[in-house]
Amino acid sequence: MTVLFSELLVPGWAQDGQMSGLGDVTGAYGSDIAFTLPCHNADPEIFFSDKAEIINVAKSLCGACPVRTQCLDAALSRNEPCGVWGGELFEDGSVIARKRTVGRPRLDQSDAA
Repeated sequence: MTVLFSELLVPGWAQDGQMSGLGDVTGAYGSDIAFTLPCHNADPEIFFSDKAEIINVAKSLCGACPVRTQCLDAALSRNEPCGVWGGELFEDGSVIARKRTVGRPRLDQSDAA
């Protein structure tokens, strides 16, 4: 089985050595293909950034990836806690449209009246 980079141990989420990573997705490919995948050639930190512009770069890297669908399906089945997987942004095991910025929550329209 080919693993693109070290499995990611997410502190506070993965207990008892439970790990999440790309090995289950990329294992079907030989190293000659696996090592050409965008997530292998990019800095892994961009897939876990808090900055919207960096998250968009990570999502765009997934665009033409041959294992995008498998990566997304695997992340959904694992309830991936965070990061960009299969071109989608995850938070608390669900796909979200965008990451909230740090700061005070926006007032609801009903609260403002």
